[in-house]
Amino acid sequence: MESLVTILVFAPLLGAVLAGVLGKRGDSKPAMAVATVLLFLSAGLSWGVFYQTAWHELEPFVVRIAPFISVGDFQSAWSIRVDTLSAVMLVVVTTVSALVHLYSWGYMAEDGGRSRFFSYLSLFTFAMLMLVTAADFMQLFFGWEGVGLASYLLIGFWFHKPTANAAAIKAFVVNRVGDFGFALGIMTVFWMFGSIEFAEVLPRVGEFARTEWAFAGAQWRALDIACLLLFVGAMGKSAQFFLHTWLPDAMEGPTPVSALIHAATMVTAGVYMVCLLAPMFELAPQAKQIVTIIGAVTALFAATVGLAQNDIKRVIAYSTCSQLGYMFFAAGVGAYQAAMFHLFTHAFFKALLFLGAGSVIHGMHHEQDMRRMGGLMRYLPLTFAAMTIGNIAIAGFGVPHVFGFAGFYSKDSILEAAYAAGQENPTAMFAFIVGVLVAGLTAFYSFRLAFMTFNGPAVWKHEADAGHGLKAAAHHPDDHATAAQNESHSEPDVSEHGGAHGDHDHTPHESPWTMLVPLGVLSVGAIFAGFVFHERFFGEEQAEFWRSAMRPDRVLFPESTSRLLEEAHHVPEWVLWSPTVASLIGLAAAVFIYLLRRGMGARIAANAGPLWTFFYNKWFFDELYHFVFVRGAAKLGELFWKRGDRDTIDKLGPNGLAALSYFGGRRLVRIQTGFLYHYAFVMLLGVAGLLTYALFAFGAVE
Repeated sequence: MESLVTILVFAPLLGAVLAGVLGKRGDSKPAMAVATVLLFLSAGLSWGVFYQTAWHELEPFVVRIAPFISVGDFQSAWSIRVDTLSAVMLVVVTTVSALVHLYSWGYMAEDGGRSRFFSYLSLFTFAMLMLVTAADFMQLFFGWEGVGLASYLLIGFWFHKPTANAAAIKAFVVNRVGDFGFALGIMTVFWMFGSIEFAEVLPRVGEFARTEWAFAGAQWRALDIACLLLFVGAMGKSAQFFLHTWLPDAMEGPTPVSALIHAATMVTAGVYMVCLLAPMFELAPQAKQIVTIIGAVTALFAATVGLAQNDIKRVIAYSTCSQLGYMFFAAGVGAYQAAMFHLFTHAFFKALLFLGAGSVIHGMHHEQDMRRMGGLMRYLPLTFAAMTIGNIAIAGFGVPHVFGFAGFYSKDSILEAAYAAGQENPTAMFAFIVGVLVAGLTAFYSFRLAFMTFNGPAVWKHEADAGHGLKAAAHHPDDHATAAQNESHSEPDVSEHGGAHGDHDHTPHESPWTMLVPLGVLSVGAIFAGFVFHERFFGEEQAEFWRSAMRPDRVLFPESTSRLLEEAHHVPEWVLWSPTVASLIGLAAAVFIYLLRRGMGARIAANAGPLWTFFYNKWFFDELYHFVFVRGAAKLGELFWKRGDRDTIDKLGPNGLAALSYFGGRRLVRIQTGFLYHYAFVMLLGVAGLLTYALFAFGAVE
């Protein structure tokens, strides 16, 4: 088993290297084939490990690869940790990545950089696998930074686009803010425990439950400080409120990148980290409160912004942000199993939605603005079916005690746990109320996307008749009358040979089988993943499912979480029905505005009321950050440059010395007159000075 796990983790790295090498020969197909085959091998092995771990009581184990860092007590080794938590993440990462590799055969068929693209995809997957199998904080940090690097390369894959370059840099910089806090958190843990090994740190958490440190004139719980710093890293990587601004802009990358990085893998790294460190967070009540509040606010913020966006990928991006908020407030109230369950189901339906959006974009010849779509149901029937399944799953439709799509089970488990925890914790009750409200908003913006894309008049026909231009969007009856906005978000329309899609017939077309097969597989997961795995993740079998961990007592989550789950199974019946009712209300509102009263959405947008403007402009966070941080940093840099460097350091330093030398030289040159008696006089003064010094130095003169 250890050798198979090693192959599982390192196969994507081999694929990345081989894809890069083979791509240099000019033919991209061998590179694509090697990377894809190795990813499917890794995915198959991951399912085997998951099955053995969850159903056949495979004992958790660690594979030691090689020593990494050894400095005094700071010891770190490259290792592969296998337990239930890592097995769940292995399945999520490799399955989505393998399907994205296959999907990219069709989606990137006309791109000249396919070998580079597949190499980056495999490199990202390897970094993510190193993250989720880390046995200590150092390897976790290595994987953390590795996925950051790979995401930078993938977001900026079309480097000839200024917007893609800007988005890649923005993602990199914002994540560095979070990673700084994450690094400080790791240092704090080492300072407290004298170790960074999970197997040594987590069992000893109770020893430091009451430890306090004096800082800034106040006493702080040491575990609260450590967990808050670590959570700052999670906020950056998982695009939580305040550090969320990079995620929507990351849609500048190719759509397969959006599905892989921003739907199912990298953005869930923060959730995984919080769940992995559950014993620490359970003894850090202040940190848990902040996690709950940030998660709930993120869920609400992203859902409201998603209501007003017109770019199909950006709507799904904000829904990702919102669903991550669900996961975090689940972890914040102590329902770590529910958070991991939603992470698991979310991987299926969110990857399905992103890849479905990519199929729409591909069929529409790289158009992303929903105002230029409509009527696509008859032209893209399979894509329509897949995205309908994804929208039903993310909206959480189902009948309690009977059956529901994947999101129904995982979202309800979160809300049930939040309500149960809310009986004693007002913050958890706040999260429950927000969660129910967001369930309705999710259904609304999800089916708004579906109706604008697949139903109603075919706006693209007007566009084809009038020429591919901005004015065509004005014909769309369902949204913003001014189509100039969101204009820069379409993916490049350039083929491998320099041709453009505009040379083709503009009639939408269904995607090739390499793109449709992943949609079919993910559709099955979006329908049945919740029903099949509910009892294992959150139900009566959860104790057995989560038994394995890198702790002596074999308990991954503290006992308090088991009590919370037991209380969650006995909440009132109206709690079970509340998210379903909210989703139905959201669906009804979308049907009324975008089907029965077609054009109502356009009028709301055209009026540009304060609430719509607030949502459309993303609560003005980008403008605020630009004013405070970008302009502020520029002003600060200008101050240091002009007043500090140029006027102070340079003037008193090198420039000042140069000026002094020049001044002295100009004065000394005056004594170079060329007259002998002048030089003799100077020599006489020198001799007199030396004699005077000698007399005083040797005591001749008292």
